[in-house]
Amino acid sequence: MTTRLSSLTCIAATCLATALPAHAAEELTLYTTREPGLIQPLITAFSSQSGVKVNTVFVKDGLLERVKAEGARSPADVLMTVDIGNLMDLVDGGVTQPVKSAALESAIPANLRGADGQWFSLSLRARVLYADKNLPLTSFRYEDLANPKYKGKVCIRAGQHPYNTALVASLIAHDGEAKAEQWLRGVKANLARKATGGDRDVARDILGGICDIGLANSYYVGQMKGAKEGSDARKWGDAIKVIRPTFANARSGGTHVNISGAAVAKNAPQRANAVKLLEFLVSESAQAFYAEANYEYPVRKGVALDSIIASSIGELKVDPLPITEIAKYRKQASALVDKVGFDQ
Repeated sequence: MTTRLSSLTCIAATCLATALPAHAAEELTLYTTREPGLIQPLITAFSSQSGVKVNTVFVKDGLLERVKAEGARSPADVLMTVDIGNLMDLVDGGVTQPVKSAALESAIPANLRGADGQWFSLSLRARVLYADKNLPLTSFRYEDLANPKYKGKVCIRAGQHPYNTALVASLIAHDGEAKAEQWLRGVKANLARKATGGDRDVARDILGGICDIGLANSYYVGQMKGAKEGSDARKWGDAIKVIRPTFANARSGGTHVNISGAAVAKNAPQRANAVKLLEFLVSESAQAFYAEANYEYPVRKGVALDSIIASSIGELKVDPLPITEIAKYRKQASALVDKVGFDQ
């Protein structure tokens, strides 16, 4: 762990930074729903490289409401979230502005950014299958989770969690609402326990023999398998293998992803610096940090994965359905979760 931390310190303090003359007057304000500790090394590197001071404001809940209430006097320059739904809420709420940037457009695939430049993905997390390492499984479709052969063998967190409503929205986009409802009912019938807890609890309960399979985010695999030998988290990680599911009717064979992303605030006092920060965050060095520090998938092609993610999950082929197409079904997805009583 010491070696890993030293490596990340190098990335943050030296490897990412090219010293330029500092300009004390240059600054910007970042509003983020992401824990500041996860991105602070990147912010430090950006400031070192650009001379722009970043004032980071952590907003756990109510980001849209806060920015709306501040109106034209808002100090926010960049708005950052860890879920496409929350990011689209900011766009739909009218608190973002379009950005035209060749650097952003060349680094981020078209299906992972707004067509009008209102938002941009910065990193990816795949919704993958955790399975008992002894199960003879090598491939899986999301629709298979509702197969009666898995009755009493499935663990998953609450259906109303944004990670799962995003997946249900994706199923609606691919298969239609009727089939998505049928899928939810099938998965509920297969649950080994109530849909609750967190993603790592899926691995914990597989180790405990409560279930055989479940859906969870990819970056938790790195957290668990990279944990200290003998720790509970490491035992959970060692108990599972990971499969990248696909959709039954998608010829592309892509896996569902969610994102961390950002937008430039509508009333950004420091618009130019805001764009500089976004461009920095999709640079090769910054994308490598996302991979190594947070076990996330880079949005930029050609950036190496963390070694644990590379060996446990492998290269990611993303479902090519535009993420905005998925996001527009979020409310329907949430209503379906309630309709079938998934979390009860």
